[in-house]
Amino acid sequence: MEITKQEGGKRKKEINEEEKYEDEDEQEDDNEKKKAQSYSVSKEAGGGSTQACCQVEYCTADMGNAKSYHRRHKVCEFHAKAPDALIAGLPQRFCQQCSRFHELPEFDDSKRSCRRHLLGHNQRRRKVSYHFQGEE
Repeated sequence: MEITKQEGGKRKKEINEEEKYEDEDEQEDDNEKKKAQSYSVSKEAGGGSTQACCQVEYCTADMGNAKSYHRRHKVCEFHAKAPDALIAGLPQRFCQQCSRFHELPEFDDSKRSCRRHLLGHNQRRRKVSYHFQGEE
């Protein structure tokens, strides 16, 4: 059986496409293996525990039943609303706007938002109030 050049070219192209699909399948398998490995490594790196704990020193609050917001930011409900908490040996307060702890001088009195975020909030409010002053 004799193969013409045209038929030979078609067969060669078919073989190349088959190899291409095999390579893609191997890459997908490799990616799945890497995902599985990274998941198991990250789980092990955390000490095998996926339980979040409050980042305040000496806090023993059980975060297992906490709201997702508190688990995500690693702060128990009590310390999220507390006027101060000990973090890294410094008294700090949880900012509701940043969702982070800041040192106490960054807050005005007993406010729960840091000055930087309050400043932005007040500026946005003042822009609106200027508009209404002109209409009076």
